Amino acid sequence: MPQIQLTLNGSPATVDYEPHHRLLDTLRYGLALTGTKEGCGEGECGACTVLIDGRPANSCLVPTYQARGCDVRTVESIPAETLRPLLESGATQCGACTPGVVVTSAWVRSNPELIETHTLRQLMAGNLCRCTGYDGIIDGVQQGLDMDAESRGAKP
Repeated sequence: MPQIQLTLNGSPATVDYEPHHRLLDTLRYGLALTGTKEGCGEGECGACTVLIDGRPANSCLVPTYQARGCDVRTVESIPAETLRPLLESGATQCGACTPGVVVTSAWVRSNPELIETHTLRQLMAGNLCRCTGYDGIIDGVQQGLDMDAESRGAKP
Protein backbone atom coordinates (compact mmCIF):
# COMPACT_ATOMS: atom_id res chain seq x y z
CA MET A 1 0.00 0.00 0.00
CA PRO A 2 1.45 3.42 -0.92
CA GLN A 3 2.23 6.02 1.72
CA ILE A 4 2.50 9.77 1.80
CA GLN A 5 3.92 12.10 4.40
CA LEU A 6 2.05 15.23 5.35
CA THR A 7 1.17 17.37 8.30
CA LEU A 8 -2.24 16.35 9.60
CA ASN A 9 -4.00 18.59 12.09
CA GLY A 10 -0.68 20.05 13.17
CA SER A 11 1.32 16.83 13.51
CA PRO A 12 3.62 15.08 11.05
CA ALA A 13 2.00 11.92 9.71
CA THR A 14 2.77 9.05 7.41
CA VAL A 15 -0.46 7.91 5.84
CA ASP A 16 -1.25 4.66 4.06
CA TYR A 17 -3.77 5.05 1.27
CA GLU A 18 -5.39 3.18 -1.55
CA PRO A 19 -4.32 4.62 -4.92
CA HIS A 20 -7.93 5.17 -5.99
CA HIS A 21 -8.97 6.90 -2.76
CA ARG A 22 -9.89 10.52 -2.48
CA LEU A 23 -8.53 12.47 0.48
CA LEU A 24 -12.05 12.28 1.96
CA ASP A 25 -11.94 8.45 1.90
CA THR A 26 -8.47 8.35 3.44
CA LEU A 27 -9.45 10.74 6.23
CA ARG A 28 -12.74 9.01 7.08
CA TYR A 29 -11.96 5.34 6.52
CA GLY A 30 -8.19 5.12 6.73
CA LEU A 31 -7.65 7.52 9.63
CA ALA A 32 -11.08 7.48 11.36
CA LEU A 33 -11.36 11.28 11.14
CA THR A 34 -15.09 11.10 10.59
CA GLY A 35 -15.82 14.78 11.19
CA THR A 36 -15.30 15.43 7.49
CA LYS A 37 -18.58 14.47 5.84
CA GLU A 38 -19.43 13.40 2.32
CA GLY A 39 -22.39 15.24 0.91
CA CYS A 40 -22.55 15.27 -2.86
CA GLY A 41 -19.22 13.64 -3.77
CA GLU A 42 -18.93 16.13 -6.64
CA GLY A 43 -17.40 19.22 -5.02
CA GLU A 44 -20.65 21.16 -5.00
CA CYS A 45 -21.85 21.13 -1.38
CA GLY A 46 -18.76 21.83 0.76
CA ALA A 47 -19.60 19.30 3.50
CA CYS A 48 -16.17 17.71 3.00
CA THR A 49 -14.19 20.96 3.18
CA VAL A 50 -10.73 20.73 4.73
CA LEU A 51 -7.87 23.20 4.73
CA ILE A 52 -4.94 22.24 2.54
CA ASP A 53 -1.97 24.53 3.06
CA GLY A 54 -4.31 27.04 4.67
CA ARG A 55 -6.94 27.15 1.91
CA PRO A 56 -10.35 25.48 1.79
CA ALA A 57 -10.59 22.45 -0.49
CA ASN A 58 -13.30 19.90 -1.20
CA SER A 59 -11.64 16.68 -0.06
CA CYS A 60 -13.99 14.65 -2.28
CA LEU A 61 -12.17 16.09 -5.31
CA VAL A 62 -8.58 15.66 -4.09
CA PRO A 63 -6.80 12.38 -4.77
CA THR A 64 -4.97 11.40 -1.59
CA TYR A 65 -1.57 11.43 -3.29
CA GLN A 66 -1.97 15.15 -4.02
CA ALA A 67 -1.80 15.87 -0.28
CA ARG A 68 1.81 14.66 -0.17
CA GLY A 69 3.87 17.20 1.78
CA CYS A 70 0.85 19.41 2.49
CA ASP A 71 -0.54 20.77 5.73
CA VAL A 72 -4.04 19.25 5.97
CA ARG A 73 -6.47 20.40 8.65
CA THR A 74 -9.82 18.79 9.26
CA VAL A 75 -12.75 19.94 11.37
CA GLU A 76 -11.24 17.99 14.28
CA SER A 77 -8.41 20.53 14.43
CA ILE A 78 -10.63 23.61 14.58
CA PRO A 79 -10.82 25.15 18.08
CA ALA A 80 -14.20 24.71 19.79
CA GLU A 81 -14.57 28.47 20.22
CA THR A 82 -14.92 28.74 16.43
CA LEU A 83 -18.16 26.80 16.70
CA ARG A 84 -19.74 28.87 19.48
CA PRO A 85 -20.88 31.88 17.40
CA LEU A 86 -22.23 29.52 14.75
CA LEU A 87 -24.30 27.69 17.36
CA GLU A 88 -25.53 30.91 18.95
CA SER A 89 -26.65 32.33 15.61
CA GLY A 90 -28.62 29.27 14.56
CA ALA A 91 -26.14 28.35 11.83
CA THR A 92 -26.34 24.64 12.61
CA GLN A 93 -29.44 22.53 12.32
CA CYS A 94 -29.27 19.04 10.82
CA GLY A 95 -25.45 18.94 10.91
CA ALA A 96 -24.79 17.73 7.36
CA CYS A 97 -23.07 20.94 6.29
CA THR A 98 -21.69 21.88 9.71
CA PRO A 99 -18.13 20.46 9.36
CA GLY A 100 -17.54 22.32 6.10
CA VAL A 101 -19.10 25.50 7.46
CA VAL A 102 -16.91 25.33 10.57
CA VAL A 103 -13.73 24.78 8.54
CA THR A 104 -14.54 27.57 6.09
CA SER A 105 -15.52 29.88 8.96
CA ALA A 106 -12.17 29.20 10.64
CA TRP A 107 -10.41 30.05 7.37
CA VAL A 108 -12.33 33.33 7.04
CA ARG A 109 -11.63 34.20 10.67
CA SER A 110 -7.91 33.53 10.25
CA ASN A 111 -7.87 35.74 7.13
CA PRO A 112 -10.04 38.75 8.04
CA GLU A 113 -8.40 40.82 5.31
CA LEU A 114 -10.49 38.82 2.82
CA ILE A 115 -13.50 40.90 3.91
CA GLU A 116 -11.91 43.92 2.24
CA THR A 117 -12.40 42.37 -1.21
CA HIS A 118 -15.18 39.82 -0.70
CA THR A 119 -18.49 39.64 1.12
CA LEU A 120 -19.04 36.93 3.71
CA ARG A 121 -21.64 35.40 1.41
CA GLN A 122 -19.01 35.11 -1.34
CA LEU A 123 -16.46 33.57 1.03
CA MET A 124 -18.97 31.06 2.39
CA ALA A 125 -20.55 30.31 -1.01
CA GLY A 126 -18.87 26.91 -1.30
CA ASN A 127 -20.92 25.58 1.61
CA LEU A 128 -24.48 24.63 0.75
CA CYS A 129 -27.08 24.30 3.47
CA ARG A 130 -30.62 23.01 3.13
CA CYS A 131 -31.82 24.04 6.60
CA THR A 132 -30.72 27.49 7.73
CA GLY A 133 -31.36 29.86 4.85
CA TYR A 134 -27.74 31.05 5.28
CA ASP A 135 -28.52 34.09 7.45
CA GLY A 136 -27.54 32.20 10.60
CA ILE A 137 -24.29 31.06 9.00
CA ILE A 138 -23.35 34.56 7.85
CA ASP A 139 -24.38 36.03 11.23
CA GLY A 140 -22.30 33.41 13.06
CA VAL A 141 -19.19 34.06 10.97
CA GLN A 142 -19.63 37.81 11.46
CA GLN A 143 -20.01 37.33 15.22
CA GLY A 144 -16.77 35.33 15.20
CA LEU A 145 -14.99 38.05 13.23
CA ASP A 146 -16.30 40.67 15.67
CA MET A 147 -15.12 38.60 18.66
CA ASP A 148 -11.69 38.21 17.07
CA ALA A 149 -11.43 41.96 16.37
CA GLU A 150 -12.51 42.73 19.92
CA SER A 151 -9.89 40.38 21.37
CA ARG A 152 -7.23 42.15 19.28
CA GLY A 153 -8.46 45.52 20.57
CA ALA A 154 -9.75 46.57 17.16
CA LYS A 155 -13.22 47.90 16.49
CA PRO A 156 -15.51 45.37 14.77
